[in-house]
Amino acid sequence: MKKKIFCVLITAVLLFSLFPLAVSADTGPKPSVRVNINGIDGEYYVTLLSYHPSNGPMSAWNGNESYAFYHEGDEGYDIWKKFVEYKDTDGYYFLQQFEKCEGEDEYSWTYYPPSPFKVLIYVPETDEFFVSGVYERYAFDSYFTLEAGKTGALLSLARSYDHGAEVLSLVARIVLTLILEIGLAFAFGYTAKKQLLLISAVNVFTQIVLNVLLNAVNFYSGHYAFVAYYVFLELIVLLIEAVIFYAFLHKFANKPKKRALSVAYAASANALSFALGMVIAKMIPGIF
Repeated sequence: MKKKIFCVLITAVLLFSLFPLAVSADTGPKPSVRVNINGIDGEYYVTLLSYHPSNGPMSAWNGNESYAFYHEGDEGYDIWKKFVEYKDTDGYYFLQQFEKCEGEDEYSWTYYPPSPFKVLIYVPETDEFFVSGVYERYAFDSYFTLEAGKTGALLSLARSYDHGAEVLSLVARIVLTLILEIGLAFAFGYTAKKQLLLISAVNVFTQIVLNVLLNAVNFYSGHYAFVAYYVFLELIVLLIEAVIFYAFLHKFANKPKKRALSVAYAASANALSFALGMVIAKMIPGIF
């Protein structure tokens, strides 16, 4: 009994110690657009043109010097001026943000990127601009791959979200949760084969549903929404598992146990897996 009480207490401490991760600061992640660029040699500069004249802290220059992000003598001023002077045929705006790239490179706009947008590339060596069609962000973090011809003309811009990595991380999270909760089951004295099979089956089902829903939230809404939904969905999972374990675990026991213990186990297992999930999300953001 002391061992069980110890497990519950440790779990509670871990859970409450992690709440600051969920609510800390107002400096959370913002939407992003990342473009992997292939097919351009040498040095070039990249920006996203915006349908709107401003987006977040970024805005098109209105001709007033006090609103210019670059001034004569500043590093990058000549490139900024080239972009300012560019006139898009569809009226899209340059929001005074650009990035230097070279060869196969990645361009990223990680703070309030525009949507819809066009990719605009300027090549100083030939004094040429190359512009894409209109695209929109499709996820909280939207990834694209741009293939350019030898002349630098933009041929295609395709979504390149890594779904394979998402599936692998989903499997990894489910396996880690199973290892954790089966280990805790032994600490609570649930060692019968049928008990372990029931715990495994219930956890596989609930973890698949939980993680698929969380992946969807993270994909469309980002980390902060993920944390909020994580808490809510874990409570639902706890309720489901507590009801199932309360109804069936005692039937498969080698030795009689109080049915209420199964609820304590469900609460402890979910609190511990929640705590572990928050630690992993903080230490290895890419796993979610």
